Amino acid sequence: MTGSILHRLMAPWWAAQLLTGTKSFLDNPLIGSEDLNRRGLHGWRVARARQLAERRRARLAGRIAREDREAFERDGFVIKRDFLPPATFAALRDGLLDWAGPAREMIQGDTITRRYAVDPELIRAVPAMKELLRDERWRGLARYVASFDIEPLLYVQSILSRRHDASPDPQTRLHADTFHPTMKAWLFLEDVGPGDGPFSYVPGSHRLTPERLAWEKRRSLTVGRDGDLLSARGSFRIGDEELPGLGLPPSRAFAVPANTLVVADTYGFHARTTSDRPTTRIELFAYSRRNPFLPFTGLDPWSLPGIAERRIPLLWLTHDIYRRWIGQPWAKAGRKRPGDE
Repeated sequence: MTGSILHRLMAPWWAAQLLTGTKSFLDNPLIGSEDLNRRGLHGWRVARARQLAERRRARLAGRIAREDREAFERDGFVIKRDFLPPATFAALRDGLLDWAGPAREMIQGDTITRRYAVDPELIRAVPAMKELLRDERWRGLARYVASFDIEPLLYVQSILSRRHDASPDPQTRLHADTFHPTMKAWLFLEDVGPGDGPFSYVPGSHRLTPERLAWEKRRSLTVGRDGDLLSARGSFRIGDEELPGLGLPPSRAFAVPANTLVVADTYGFHARTTSDRPTTRIELFAYSRRNPFLPFTGLDPWSLPGIAERRIPLLWLTHDIYRRWIGQPWAKAGRKRPGDE
């Protein structure tokens, strides 16, 4: 009886979430309903979110160069080597690698991900960061790929792979972050070799083809009961052997020199590649994810100057306070440098 009453009370909330970026098949019984998904619910959310993203991108297309737009439409990512002027990049790299600040860490399998907020404290300590934040190429690419004219969340990030005896990092399996277009970006501060766990991406997998839409529907019918927790939470995993059936090529690994920028739509399939030894990959990392059913590109108060650069500490603090209800995967790790063990 109590469960039935709770379901009635929660039903309007669950229904409202269908028009947001909520993606978990476990936490929302409407999203996870096999019956509704067989009738087309998940497919509708995927297709409608894509349609709106394309409209928003059309309004932002003038902010990036034509060749970058063509590369993105073909591949789902834009790669820019020697992105910053040499002197600017050297000042940024040296300042960040020598800087020690309050770190947060998350452990997944045998990998530690360490992050630092690009907040007012860091910007004051590393003035070259302002050059990146003002760079119109960076601003345009981040917004176009995200399909929103908003400030992305920006971190200094260290990926410490093979750091302890544990199961493999789940991020090394090809996956889509969610059911709709989103943006992630990496500006690599050091050279990334083939054995350093580079980012990989399946070119063209950002497109919503009939094959991809049919695959999405099939996954939506089984994801809640196949034991794949991350897929059930809305980040669908895919095997390499499934790619040809979707008309897709193998993934491409980005073993690239320092000062390379990669901006990608992470609705496309991507992963970290595995490493056969302990490695540390240091980068600037950004992501942008907003309600995919919004028709407009801007109107984001969190992007206002004075607020945008304080969002990450506020997000972390909120999760610290309410960890009992919303969880907090990012543990405080003290003050340290990005390259510290």
